[in-house]
Amino acid sequence: VQLEESGGGLVQAGGSLRLSCAASGRTFSSDVMGWFRQAPEKEREFVAAISGTGGTTYYAASVKARFTISRDNAKNTVYLQMNDLKPEDTAVYYCALGSIWSASESESGYNYWGQGTQVTVSS
Repeated sequence: VQLEESGGGLVQAGGSLRLSCAASGRTFSSDVMGWFRQAPEKEREFVAAISGTGGTTYYAASVKARFTISRDNAKNTVYLQMNDLKPEDTAVYYCALGSIWSASESESGYNYWGQGTQVTVSS
């Protein structure tokens, strides 16, 4: 299984970016997909997760109402729409593939990880 993120970049505060994560090597329509991020000198933290059907989502409090996770199972792709970006959103963003919804907020709930994409928000 391979996960490849794209869509990162440099944006001014208040701007928007959409991250994509393409999965290959298996059909992921029954898998939980999550986004995590790691800022410099900080631990990796949970951002958002989406169930296999896309019918259930969950967000970290810090991004709720600004970020939206979605998926297109026909394209084996998960997205993270990020609006009203803040300098504190600056981090490397990782997508991950897992199988247990109850563990979707924890890194241990995921079996596969992408390499990450850098998001930098300037003030």
